[in-house]
Amino acid sequence: MKFSNLHLPTLKEAPKDAEIPSHELLVRGGYIRKEAAGVYSYLPLAVRVIRKIEDIIAEEMDAAGAQQVLLPTVQPAERWQESGRWEQYGPELLRFVDRKNTDFCYAPTAEELIVSLVRRDVQSYRQLPVNLYQIQTKFRDELRPRAGLMRGREFIMKDAYSFDVDDEAAGKTYDAMFTAYQRIFERCGLDYRPVEADTGAIGGSRSHEFQVLAETGEDRIVSCPSCGYTANVEKAELKRSTANPALEAQGEASSALVDTPGQKTIEDVASFLKVKKKQVLKAILFDSDKGVVMALIRGDHELNEFKLKSVLDAEWVELKTDGDFGPEGTRLFPGYMGPVGLPTGLPIRVVADDSVRGMADFVCGGNAPDKHYTGVNLGRDLALQETHDLRVAKNSDPCGRCGSKFRFFRGIEVGHVFFLGTKYSAPMNCTYLDQDGQTHPMVMGCYGIGVTRIMAAAIEQNHDQHGIQWPVPLAPYEVAVLALGIDNDELMGHATAIYDSLRKAGVEVVLDDRDVRPGGKFKDADLIGFPYQIVLGQRGLKEGVAEVKCRMSGERSSVSLETVAAHIAEQVQTGRHGISTQENK
Repeated sequence: MKFSNLHLPTLKEAPKDAEIPSHELLVRGGYIRKEAAGVYSYLPLAVRVIRKIEDIIAEEMDAAGAQQVLLPTVQPAERWQESGRWEQYGPELLRFVDRKNTDFCYAPTAEELIVSLVRRDVQSYRQLPVNLYQIQTKFRDELRPRAGLMRGREFIMKDAYSFDVDDEAAGKTYDAMFTAYQRIFERCGLDYRPVEADTGAIGGSRSHEFQVLAETGEDRIVSCPSCGYTANVEKAELKRSTANPALEAQGEASSALVDTPGQKTIEDVASFLKVKKKQVLKAILFDSDKGVVMALIRGDHELNEFKLKSVLDAEWVELKTDGDFGPEGTRLFPGYMGPVGLPTGLPIRVVADDSVRGMADFVCGGNAPDKHYTGVNLGRDLALQETHDLRVAKNSDPCGRCGSKFRFFRGIEVGHVFFLGTKYSAPMNCTYLDQDGQTHPMVMGCYGIGVTRIMAAAIEQNHDQHGIQWPVPLAPYEVAVLALGIDNDELMGHATAIYDSLRKAGVEVVLDDRDVRPGGKFKDADLIGFPYQIVLGQRGLKEGVAEVKCRMSGERSSVSLETVAAHIAEQVQTGRHGISTQENK
């Protein structure tokens, strides 16, 4: 393709609403244009990147035994009502009514529709397993869409759904999809980690996220360099003590109830009493379907609601904003709550994080306005009935599997695999007959990949101050031939010959034939992110060489005009195999 024929409207200035590099560079590089909050048009270069991602995904899904389908994006409410998610999903589900007053939604996912499809056509164990996937536009009505394609409302996603006869067979399918996902992200040239994760709103009993490592990532993950255990911080297991939780730590101070007027936060209390945050006990009150619970944690740690929910074996937990309890007149005061001196008879279960075991001479809420206890110690002042791993993991925390210290990373979730079990098949009556004629619900898994999010995540991982550094497998074009002097017939003849040779070799190449100053061509090539640039100017022409630049590493070399096309074609062929970007840096 000649640059002069490309629809490629690059911009010098960053969009005002750009928060992260991928948003800025996709707009400036002429890849996307905003149409509404969280909704974008994809220009020709973006479409080429998207198609490459889709092709890699489709090839690996097909190789793993999945088959491609295409389901409606407009889905009838009755399917979602069968699963119970019509009411549960929340305002992110875009609901609307057609002219016949029938309720529909615009699909954010497709568990309900795929179950409806399979239950019509599959009745016998002989027809299983079935694994179906689609690559399609989805819509989730995010309250605050931001960060360009990273958290948009409309996006392109690959979603797959498997159906098996039992847990063992479904587990094998899950493992096959897990392996396929590893191949997909390796072929995309991304530095990623598969991490154990919470199942969230999708549900199920087993779940892994695939995280592209990037400093701008929203997700926090920890990985053990010794045993390889990796999980997001909400899921990560920490090494636990086996000592008596009631008597593990003892201090020397006497307890006292002191005035702390207006000091409600951990930071305020620690500053007011001149102690460290780790000496303040944080008490947080939650409602749940298992009753009211007070969760205790050391003040410098963060409570993990996912772990709390698991400990309670609860369907849901949420912060309790109302401190009133019956009997009449009994009240807890936010900012001043604590496990010491709790009013008797309150229907509250108290659970503590393991970190509380090591606290001594600590501070906790006094259960009265503007009051805190100081000098509190376990055993004497507080007997813990139960402690659990309830906190969010941090860098250097002990790994729950081997005890080595975790390393901390930031990541961008680009894929997620779930072992669903019968969460959807049972309520929607998606069943099969076994060889004895007995009816069983099919055992399901679901597997999602954010296609447009991969495009953005690849940029977050691979960019510099000048623009995008595409991994070769994802680049819209692999090579740019920059002709510096289009009025020189000899120079343009050589540039065109190199361009033609690369095309014949199957390389995706752009010839910059624009009447633009060299600086403008260099800036656009770096901004757009072509993995290789072949620069041909007057001096190189005289010397019989072209300058070759690798965008990822920044390395430059001079190669003869006769061999440069073959040289670059070989480099591109190697890069297409998805070599990790970290090896190229």
